[in-house]
Amino acid sequence: MRDRKREISLFALGGSREFGARIAGHLGIALDDHEDRTFKDGEHKARPLVSVRGRDVFVVQSLYGDADETVNDKLCKLLFLIGALRDASAGRVTAVVPYLAYARKDRKTQARDPVTTRYVAALFEAVGVDRILSIDMHDLAAFQNAFRCPSDHLEAGPLFARHFAKVLGDEPVVVLSPDGGGMKRADAFRETLARALGRDLELGLMEKKRAQGRVTGDTLFARVQNRAVVIIDDLISTGTTMDRAVRACLDQGAARVFAAATHGLFVGDADQVVAAPGLSKTVVTDTVPPFRLDPKLVRQKVVVLSAAALFADAIKAIHEGGSIAAVQGG
Repeated sequence: MRDRKREISLFALGGSREFGARIAGHLGIALDDHEDRTFKDGEHKARPLVSVRGRDVFVVQSLYGDADETVNDKLCKLLFLIGALRDASAGRVTAVVPYLAYARKDRKTQARDPVTTRYVAALFEAVGVDRILSIDMHDLAAFQNAFRCPSDHLEAGPLFARHFAKVLGDEPVVVLSPDGGGMKRADAFRETLARALGRDLELGLMEKKRAQGRVTGDTLFARVQNRAVVIIDDLISTGTTMDRAVRACLDQGAARVFAAATHGLFVGDADQVVAAPGLSKTVVTDTVPPFRLDPKLVRQKVVVLSAAALFADAIKAIHEGGSIAAVQGG
């Protein structure tokens, strides 16, 4: 007879149901049922509809706003369900948060600024979460320091590398960071892509300075003439940072320019950036569906890679006491 208590329980909330279902498919299990109820006064209730006593529970919720729920709605619903799972005697609860809201506000940049990343971490810990699993945080050190519980971090670099290895073939390639803060990420991706292509690749940098919401800096530190350029970042929001880098590469004679980012938020005028004729393709993962873009534009100019299998492997490793580094190939 199987020991049900030692099995995985997997829940997925709201807009993350499809992503959670893909994870469940890779794990060979079904999503567990839960009640998700909003009252007429706007208050909310969430509870598991199956027994979770002693079980290893994983809850999937990507924290981006959409037409149905704000970021704060999704955060509260996730926290309340985690609390209910703890009260229902779950053995361990892991929050699986592919896109973690407020991760960009991880330090004070002006007087009396909040450090919202730390406050969000405190909320997770207050409801009794045991660990958190996410992918490509804006600042890995800030993420790891904000949480006192175990925090597991995945990287989408290998997904992008497999994709671009097929697309680029024998073309000369430069990997570019669109700002100084992303250099470590870009260098790690350069190494991964170089292994996939079987040759050395150059690393470049786009100058970027931000002051009071205004972005400046026009210098491109890279040899891009007659080369394909892959600009790598953790996310695309309005696309302003990516657009500056794309334009600079094209002005310097790049043969083709690709944008790659784990989280495609695509707010504001990002659709114009994606649609620009000089940008060959924008490659993102499904941590945030590209619902803000016109479906026709997505079909023509956007490639969406699924991170579900990566999360499934990480969940299996956590459940079995395995290595997250091994999941990433480390």
